[in-house]
Amino acid sequence: MPETYSRDGSALVIRFNGETIRIEPWGPDALRLRARPGGTVIEPHVSALLDAAPATADIAIDGAHARITNGRIRAEVRLARRLGADVAKEPEIRYVRSDTGAELLAETRSHFAGPSPRSFKALASGSFQLEARFRAYPDERLMGLGQPQHGLEELKGTSTTLVQQNTHVVIPFVLSSRGYGFLWNNPATGRADFATNGTRWLADATPGLDYWICAGDSPAEILSTYVAATGMPPALPDWATGFWQCKLRYRSQAEILDVAREYRRRNLPLSCIVIDFFAWTRQGEWQFDPADWPDPAGLVRDLAEMGIKTIVSIWPTVSANAETYTEMREKGYLLRTERGVPVVIQFPDKDPYGIHFLTYYDPFNPEARDYHWDRVQSGYVDKGVTNFWLDACEPEMRPAHADHVRTHLGNGAEMLSAFPLLHAGRYAEGLKAAGAEDAVLLCRSTWAGGQRFPTILWSGDVWSTWADYRAQIAAGLHAAMSGIGWWTTDIGGFYEGHRDNPAFHDLLVRWFEFGVFSPICRLHGVRVPNGVPYAAPDGEVDYGKELFHVFTDTGGDNEVWSYTPDLLAIFTDLLALRERLRPYLQAAFAAYSATGVPPMRPMGFAFPDQPGLAGQGAFLLGDDLLVAPVLEPGATTRAVDLPTGETWVAAWTGHKHDGGTRPDVAAPPGRIPVFCRAGSWDRLRPVFHP
Repeated sequence: MPETYSRDGSALVIRFNGETIRIEPWGPDALRLRARPGGTVIEPHVSALLDAAPATADIAIDGAHARITNGRIRAEVRLARRLGADVAKEPEIRYVRSDTGAELLAETRSHFAGPSPRSFKALASGSFQLEARFRAYPDERLMGLGQPQHGLEELKGTSTTLVQQNTHVVIPFVLSSRGYGFLWNNPATGRADFATNGTRWLADATPGLDYWICAGDSPAEILSTYVAATGMPPALPDWATGFWQCKLRYRSQAEILDVAREYRRRNLPLSCIVIDFFAWTRQGEWQFDPADWPDPAGLVRDLAEMGIKTIVSIWPTVSANAETYTEMREKGYLLRTERGVPVVIQFPDKDPYGIHFLTYYDPFNPEARDYHWDRVQSGYVDKGVTNFWLDACEPEMRPAHADHVRTHLGNGAEMLSAFPLLHAGRYAEGLKAAGAEDAVLLCRSTWAGGQRFPTILWSGDVWSTWADYRAQIAAGLHAAMSGIGWWTTDIGGFYEGHRDNPAFHDLLVRWFEFGVFSPICRLHGVRVPNGVPYAAPDGEVDYGKELFHVFTDTGGDNEVWSYTPDLLAIFTDLLALRERLRPYLQAAFAAYSATGVPPMRPMGFAFPDQPGLAGQGAFLLGDDLLVAPVLEPGATTRAVDLPTGETWVAAWTGHKHDGGTRPDVAAPPGRIPVFCRAGSWDRLRPVFHP
């Protein structure tokens, strides 16, 4: 009869009541737990963790108790009695600091009768619905989990779906104020609940439980440990810190060159210009439409001569009309459905223009990844395009029923959250092989470990409202706490912005200010087409025609000169400010590449001993600048709680303010409140006062 506890190399193995649990060191001050009903644990379909270097753990077994220690973290296991429960005894695990004994996180039951802390409900094909439950702590603060859109800087008290969707990005890592980081190393769809009476992680379908936990003395140390375990970020190319021009959509090679030349004629900074969707022939053919883009290589060359990079939108979708469809279907390169027609989304496409039935290529099949990249190589890379906008890479499905999808590896509910990771990973591999050293991928989604690729996450197709604008600040901060330092948002929002609406002008200016102090500064949106009145009779924004026809044609103008002379003057000043800020940002990105600490940092991360600073919509950019975006329409001042322990300089006036005070500073349009650490002011004064 096997013992309850045993050693397997550096791992502690627990076998009890038909369940096998394996706990082992995985990087410094970190442990990885895997569990499954049966005699052995298995790897998830996709793991975010890199292989760990061999390590020696301190393992002690003492009757009903066992423990494993790796640096500053220890897992303590006991056979807990469960009087009146479904089982008389079961292994219960808690994690503590090995040096102090302080509890970091512990398993728990929601009720003494069940379910157990690790609850496996059998499904078909060797998969389980899984719940893992942990204690809640009243003083705990949590951040991360990707890019939620609830607008809250604090995860405590939230319930969040673990389903990749447009704007909602799943990176199942959380950073705790109790001194630990926790990665739910599972690409399944599911849920994460951070209630006041317990924490619950749910996987809809999975072959087993897999999570990773680390300890550290500061939020920065914990985040650095997580990033190192899942992949250090590359160096951001310097050009990417400049201004990005984008709109839905530029329709031709001639049009995009006209816009680029106008930026140069006006002597306005521009680092890159983005070609949005429908520059292709059909979805799934991955090539330029020669009717509108007759000379892509010449386009890239002409833009490069102006010092402007080219970025092209590519979707992973495949239309049934595409020339590739039959071959991909027969070779098993497409996502399929479990029942009925193999369609996961209806969306507009070309040739003929109309609503088409689409599926996606299957990145869980390595041959499909190679096939897709080969098409991208011949259709774009060979023509000089090395920067890509990987849109709709969640993958976006309507309805979002992952369990209805069949991938090369199994049912979609078991793994679909990792779609964008595998998708971007093949691009990163192909671009590296092509020698594209300064390439980037603008992605609408990613997963844990996505920072190890040249991935810029953007916050998706959000609305042009003040609520959505405020939510993007929190979304960017959560993304940063999930290891994503390359991040941006659509300046002005994506939907329903109207060039002639004065209310939108107020929002656009404040969003532009925030964009200038974001890691990546990018103007985008599907503006209401030119000539359509903004005051619709029913109060709803009117695009003047079905949105399908806007997508396949174009939205309204969205260059910085497309609005009013007053706005152009503000935007001109802001673009000049961004240019002066770029050396500071480049240093912050270099530090991120070296340490994993992102440029954009929540106040609770930067000042963990001052929890009262969180929740005010302010953040630290790099080490020295405290940024406080204006959050309300019509506001001309902004009050900011300053961290204690040092003096802060208001960047626009040069006035000094003691830490711990709450100055209410002037914030006219174009002047976002920024404070600088007094010790760095002499170095950074020229950014604000050239």
